[in-house]
Amino acid sequence: MPLEILLALVILGIAGIALLLHLTGRSARTRLSAPSARAHWLRHFPDDTVLDVTVADSGDAALVRTPAGPGLLWAFGADTVARPLQGFDLLDTRDGVRVIFHDFAAPSVRLTLTPDERASWRQDMTQETTPP
Repeated sequence: MPLEILLALVILGIAGIALLLHLTGRSARTRLSAPSARAHWLRHFPDDTVLDVTVADSGDAALVRTPAGPGLLWAFGADTVARPLQGFDLLDTRDGVRVIFHDFAAPSVRLTLTPDERASWRQDMTQETTPP
């Protein structure tokens, strides 16, 4: 088979799969609620105990409180990413905050937060958690 035909088949095949996934709703961004955020956190950290969950109004992120301290869960396309909040910096942005992790696997994330949420989340993210 000529290389040109093989290349066209591969490109059309990948484009077809991407289109099929999009049309069936598999490319929709995850929207978090308190129960789904709890479930996603426990999927990432099955041995944790979730004490409390605060979901952003945008539904893109959740602040999770565990006995070990706060953690952050955010939507990453159709999936989620979760990180305990240990070793990070916070920067205010125009529409929320940017969390810069001291972790090469998740360097930073921008969270869309209302002004009220920004103040509350900043406080909750930086406070020490005492075991119940």
